Amino acid sequence: MPHSTIQVQPPLEFIPPNFKPLVRQGTKLMLPWWLKFQTSIADIQVDNLETLAQLYQSFHQGKTRFLMAFRHPSADDPFCIGYMIWYLLPKLAKQKGITLPSLLHYHFIFDRGIPLWAGNCIGKWYSYLGGSSIHRGKLDRQGLKSARELFAHGSLPMMAAPEGATNGHNEKVSLLEPGIAQMGFWCVEDISKASRSEEVFIVPVGIQYKYLDEPWKNLEKLLTRLEKDSGLSPGTENLSDQEKLAPSKLYQRLLRLGGYLLGKMENFYRQFYHRELPELIQESSSQQPLTDDQVNENINTRLNTLLNVALEVAEEYFHIHPKGNLIDRCRRLEQAGWDFIYREDIENLATLSPVDRGLANRLAQEANLRMWHMRLVESFVAVSSKYVKEKPTVERFADITLLIWDMINRIKGGNPLKRPRLGKQRVQMTVGEPISVSQRWEAYQTKRRTAISDLTQDLQNSLERMIQS
Repeated sequence: MPHSTIQVQPPLEFIPPNFKPLVRQGTKLMLPWWLKFQTSIADIQVDNLETLAQLYQSFHQGKTRFLMAFRHPSADDPFCIGYMIWYLLPKLAKQKGITLPSLLHYHFIFDRGIPLWAGNCIGKWYSYLGGSSIHRGKLDRQGLKSARELFAHGSLPMMAAPEGATNGHNEKVSLLEPGIAQMGFWCVEDISKASRSEEVFIVPVGIQYKYLDEPWKNLEKLLTRLEKDSGLSPGTENLSDQEKLAPSKLYQRLLRLGGYLLGKMENFYRQFYHRELPELIQESSSQQPLTDDQVNENINTRLNTLLNVALEVAEEYFHIHPKGNLIDRCRRLEQAGWDFIYREDIENLATLSPVDRGLANRLAQEANLRMWHMRLVESFVAVSSKYVKEKPTVERFADITLLIWDMINRIKGGNPLKRPRLGKQRVQMTVGEPISVSQRWEAYQTKRRTAISDLTQDLQNSLERMIQS
């Protein structure tokens, strides 16, 4: 996609919550239609929903405050959450005789970058639904202040994704960011200062997608398309349809495609960005073919090296020193790019001379191009070549194949919203055991970093335990 249309913009403004019940009601009425015609979701089921009903009841009674921390494998997750709260929760409460408020809803935190690719109307819609924006790559004091205020004093519970972004894996949780734990302790502190006594909880919510009918045929077609886009011959001309769909054959093709794309990207960075990437041996010294485990190890090593190099290319342009894990580095690069496009140092863009505006536009265009490297990495930070081998289910095959589609689509300049749908899915959600933040307050007062780390790890463990085989 050409980037000549990228132009300098005024600073990104904070999008505050501006909850409008009528917008919530309209969204609720539209949701079943959206799920049916705009997603692959055919069914949503929730385990342990009674726990959430009891929490909503106690929240309404002024006994608790809580934040629902949900797994974020897919862009469809928010629709599933809305359906759970607006449709399944009141139905369950009625069956169990649990009294709930007439307005069942929640405040939520959303990435300020979403309206940039989804449209400004999405930012307004999220605001009217009670959402509050946050900049992921910097200390967003206004966004943090808003989220803190909503958690401690808002009229609705909170919702947030502790992974920070989708990771594309149904059965793998990315490392959680510590912000959710910190917000929990802030809530305890603010309630204490207000001389109130509500107990504060963080509630893990698992989300997992399962295909109703295993779409091996559609998966094979997508793999063939990706091979063709990559310039790689599928090599399946002499195979029967049944042989083409064999998981073992698909796995070999997936490994082959992954290795081929890695080689292509390695050469890209060697030739055009003058990076030194190791030439890894494709066969063992005895000239015997590599085993699957050796191929996996080879791919993992090469992928990690390539991701690091791609980030270095962008970091050098923005003069950012590499620090932290890949996700941390992506966040800082994203913010650096935004600083060059959404200029806080220019008071009024209208007063710029044509030359100054032209230079500012050129800077914005180049920053956007440099961020492209970061976007590639962002899609692959959670990828492991062993993910499919450990359990070669159609869901895991689909996870990795669709991530490869994301990468190829990004290289081609395609629309990321046009992700292929392989088949109808059932969504399995699980409400986990609430984690009391209030009971950890004393530990937080003694050693803050340790308390935040321990709470984050316990939340991570809880979300991982909810993954169903």
